[in-house]
Amino acid sequence: MAVTKVALKRFPYYQTAGLAALLSVLFLLGGCQSLSTPEQVTLAFWQAMTEGDTGTAKKYATPETQHLVIQQQHLEGAALQTGVILIDGVNATVATVMTLKASENKKVLSFETVLLKENDLWKVDYQRTLNNFLNLPFGDVFKSLHAIGETLNKELERQVPLFERQIKSFSNELIRQLDEFRRQLEKSIPPEKQPAQ
Repeated sequence: MAVTKVALKRFPYYQTAGLAALLSVLFLLGGCQSLSTPEQVTLAFWQAMTEGDTGTAKKYATPETQHLVIQQQHLEGAALQTGVILIDGVNATVATVMTLKASENKKVLSFETVLLKENDLWKVDYQRTLNNFLNLPFGDVFKSLHAIGETLNKELERQVPLFERQIKSFSNELIRQLDEFRRQLEKSIPPEKQPAQ
């Protein structure tokens, strides 16, 4: 108790209160440095993406999906809004509405941003969020292109043995024709001019 009295005697009340207020302000400012809600992280992530700041956007993405964060030209200058936020343990989704200003008709995209809580911080799972884009109207184009690519790959895999057989057959036929051409050539050369064998 004596230590407390000494400490209080050294710091008058107004200095102690000022110190407490200063510590409170520092604590609050320190808390503001890290975004604590899924909505805050979602807005910060998409704001960075619309500004073309992939470095900042990657900070808000999960480590596993940071490599997917690339500059998206069509997002620049888009207006952002968030809607319903669902939190289920370490998973969260934030309804996100983005109005693209670059397009002439100001296209509106509505999708869910998926977040995971890692080390007590919310991070955007950009892979799952991108998968949500496939559910958008222009996502049908991506689905169609993906389906075409898969169909072509399957067809090529199916056709490879046929190509191999055709190449082998062509090679055998070419060898046969070359042999026939050589025989015809040998017949056409008079015997006295044929090389000695």
